[in-house]
Amino acid sequence: MAEELEVKVEETLEKETEATEAPKEEKGERRPRREKAERKEEREDSPFESRLVSIGRITKVVKGGRRMRFNALVVVGDKEKGLVGFGTGKAHEVPDAIKKATADAEKNLVKVHLYKATLPHEVTGHYGSGYVLLKPAVPGTGISAGGPVRAIMELAGVEDVLSKCLGSNTPINVVRATFDALKQLRDVDQVAEMRGIEARKVLR
Repeated sequence: MAEELEVKVEETLEKETEATEAPKEEKGERRPRREKAERKEEREDSPFESRLVSIGRITKVVKGGRRMRFNALVVVGDKEKGLVGFGTGKAHEVPDAIKKATADAEKNLVKVHLYKATLPHEVTGHYGSGYVLLKPAVPGTGISAGGPVRAIMELAGVEDVLSKCLGSNTPINVVRATFDALKQLRDVDQVAEMRGIEARKVLR
């Protein structure tokens, strides 16, 4: 009987060691995936500067209770080449929502035509019930804007501008109206090509 008990104990010990070693092997197989994820995070270094415009909380009421989520609105730009974009993201945590919004903004960049650190001409953007008026200003004026419009102008490289928000003050509406205005901007070469004249005649 004693010998049979010793054999059973040895068999159980062998099974336990096999069971404990199996997860280790699985963990060893998953390590390369973690390394890839770490490399992906290292590659996320972006040349664009980001600015958080607004963040909101979303509450979904279900049978088990309330589920909380967050949405983020982010604007990115390079401040030199006139590239600027905006994006939105949703997640259960605020940092994850900001990361998603930043990635979305970098995919939707707009080229802003500038003239001596200001805008080439007056323009009005429209989205929904919101309107944004942008006017060029003389050097030294600065950015006469607030909230989302200021963030967009700073990241686009504009140093002197006058602005006025009309209608809806919702951040997302203001941002979309501002980008609608920026897309309407035309530089001297584009206007000259449209009119069929030389660029120097446009500046007269």
